[in-house]
Amino acid sequence: MDIYTSDKIRNVVILGHGGCGKTTLIEAIAYTMKVTNRQGKVEDGNTISDYDKEEIKRRFSISTAVVPIIWEDTKINFLDTPGYFDFVGETQEAMAAADAAVIVISAKAGVEVGTVRAWELCERYKLPRMFFVTDMDDDNASYRQVVEKLTDLYGKKIAPFHLPIRQDEKFIGFVNIVKMQGRKFTTLSDYEECEIPEYSMANLTSCREALLEAVAETSEDRMERYFAGEEFSQEEISIALRENVMDGTVVPVLIGSGLNCQGTTMLLQAIEKYFPSPDKTTTLGVNKITNEEVEVKFEENKPMTANVFKTIVDPFVGRFSVVKVHSGILKADTLVWNPLKESEEKVAKLYILRGKEQFEVRELHAGDIGAISKLTITATGDTLTTKEAPIVYKKPEVPKPYTFMRYSTKNKGDEDKVSQSLAKMLEEDLTLLVKNDTKNRQTLLFGIGEQQLEILVSKLLSRYKVEIELSKPKVSYQETIRKAAKVQGKYKKQSGGHGQYGDVHIEFEPSGDLGTPYIFEEKVFGGAVPKNFFPAVEKGIAESVVKGPLAGYPVVGVKATLVDGSYHPVDSSEMAFKMAAIQAFKKAFELTNPVLLEPIVSLRVVVPDRFTGDIMGDLNKRRGRVMGMNPCEYGKQEIVADIPMAELVGYSTDLRSMTGGIGEYSYEFARYEQAPSEVQATIVNENKKEEAV
Repeated sequence: MDIYTSDKIRNVVILGHGGCGKTTLIEAIAYTMKVTNRQGKVEDGNTISDYDKEEIKRRFSISTAVVPIIWEDTKINFLDTPGYFDFVGETQEAMAAADAAVIVISAKAGVEVGTVRAWELCERYKLPRMFFVTDMDDDNASYRQVVEKLTDLYGKKIAPFHLPIRQDEKFIGFVNIVKMQGRKFTTLSDYEECEIPEYSMANLTSCREALLEAVAETSEDRMERYFAGEEFSQEEISIALRENVMDGTVVPVLIGSGLNCQGTTMLLQAIEKYFPSPDKTTTLGVNKITNEEVEVKFEENKPMTANVFKTIVDPFVGRFSVVKVHSGILKADTLVWNPLKESEEKVAKLYILRGKEQFEVRELHAGDIGAISKLTITATGDTLTTKEAPIVYKKPEVPKPYTFMRYSTKNKGDEDKVSQSLAKMLEEDLTLLVKNDTKNRQTLLFGIGEQQLEILVSKLLSRYKVEIELSKPKVSYQETIRKAAKVQGKYKKQSGGHGQYGDVHIEFEPSGDLGTPYIFEEKVFGGAVPKNFFPAVEKGIAESVVKGPLAGYPVVGVKATLVDGSYHPVDSSEMAFKMAAIQAFKKAFELTNPVLLEPIVSLRVVVPDRFTGDIMGDLNKRRGRVMGMNPCEYGKQEIVADIPMAELVGYSTDLRSMTGGIGEYSYEFARYEQAPSEVQATIVNENKKEEAV
């Protein structure tokens, strides 16, 4: 593949709701531009973007795929992202590498939750964007409704560039509203000029007005002339659009059909004309030597710096670090410096990726996207530089995972293999997390949603031939006591020769410190228990609090004071006094009103205003206490509530169901509280059943 300079590159992320036609559009572009000799289909599992076994099986995108397309003398790096919310980490990695975005909307489905989320992501990353309305060939397509909804949401920024032309109820072409000319499709995306149909004139007038309003909004002078009734020249419109699409104040709307490869040429033209090349943009980094923030221009005559925004670890494809070059020229067969790891790496071979295909290249210029194979220490988010100019770029922002499941290996002896395989999966997906919960003797797998975790299980089996099982996690309950009691624990055993004898009298009471399992003191007078056995008594208490007698959960907040006891000069031993302390602990727990403590988290749910009533009602059912509400951007509300951790199992799925997928939540541990008696009874009974099994 040819080498392209910064001014001849466009980096474009493809966004949109799950199933809206993003991958189909990329496939249509590739087929139109003769990258492929046959147009693949998601249903057939033969598209460029969706090449992973899981993507083929499930018929939707799971990972971001890089698909470079050559349009005339410009290389457009398309980043085809997943639309389903469980894989938003992949989308945000792509956003960090993109300079602009195309938001795909299905004309039959209209503006969906994923459309709105895509816009919000573009706002967060300050990316210029345009909409591409696909599925215009569908009988239920309504372009007018899409434009009206977008205008309702985003105002006069929305500038429709196209209007559909239909004949015998079939989509056959479009009106170029900018040039006021009709276009009729001939073969695929090719077209010929045609007359603008009479029936289009009413819609054309309103769309033209919307376009001119968007142009007028770009400056006070144009606004005055617009209200004075002056006409803008074609050149003025073109210049104004180019300037203002790049800065995000005008957002074009284009149309086509991914399935029929219609409209792809116009999309490529618009991307080349209206989206910025990397040399028109800048990025921020930190100089590791001076610790000062620096603004970096995408210039080829500067020292080389590149950022790894994605890692691919595949047993068949290999390990690739996908990079965007920020400055200078990255060359194959060179040494680079990783300032975060303070270590050198060898760049042996450089590649351009197109889906699962790799094309070896000798160099990548500033602004371009490619991949390096077999880096040993470099991970996603790391920067590669020269040792003399160690600039560090910000790591891609990915959401923190809050959905978790317990997992166990299906086959004994696979623990090490599973651990190694999971480590590779975690390198690829930064939204996955493994935690070892030693207190509850379980290993937890965290992700964005349950679907993501299910797919991870499937990937482990297909890629690495290891099986794990997911199950409902044990909540980190704790046990404590509510009143004081003095008990005796005696351990006596005679079996010929030396016996075992230990006798302790211990006062148990609440310590008032739930952050500490136990406090041990001794107030023994007269040598009833020799001092050398005190550590053994404490050891017995320490072992007892690991697994409480009530339901098998760790014990906290107990104060144990050794006050009396007796010993045998021959038969007493450390083991005997430890066992006596354990017996005393069990007796005391029955007499001190033991209770179960449940973890309470501070929950934050962000939803559009119209969903707040439903959310608060649901939180009440989950024993949550709403503490307040805070207004957020985009007409959303943040609901803050204290809620038992146990009530959040499965919440990700339920929240999406209640809000159509637009709700987001996060939480952090707040404190422990006494569980209601009915909850305690349920947990104790469940524990007894488990032990019986």
